[in-house]
Amino acid sequence: MAIITASAIGSCDSLCYQTDVNGRHVLVTDEPEAIGGTDLGPAPHELLPAALASCVATMLSLYAKKRGMHIGDIRVDVDYDTDAVPRIFDVTVCLPETVPDDQLMRLRSVVQTCPAKRAFEAGFVVHENVEMPALD
Repeated sequence: MAIITASAIGSCDSLCYQTDVNGRHVLVTDEPEAIGGTDLGPAPHELLPAALASCVATMLSLYAKKRGMHIGDIRVDVDYDTDAVPRIFDVTVCLPETVPDDQLMRLRSVVQTCPAKRAFEAGFVVHENVEMPALD
């Protein structure tokens, strides 16, 4: 079982948090000024479409690189409908017009392999535990 650990650290006086991911990377999240944040980073729920977009782009790049395909610049756009139940992600992959049809067909199937996409489709179970440190 692979475990990824993320820890958000900050003060309740602020809506800005530094989130450590696996002890290797730190992301900053914040809320817009309109609701009391300082807008120093994306709101936490904005990381969901960002994760999907970057995951799809990464999978396409890895696949192309491994097979010696020289695709050029790609862009992956994800629209996230936060009001829909269940939530909806619309993914649009923009590839150069020079990509041959046979490669395009293979790249379309690669989008299905994105781990973030598979996780969203599988669903989640969330367990919460609120702890108070013992007083010395």
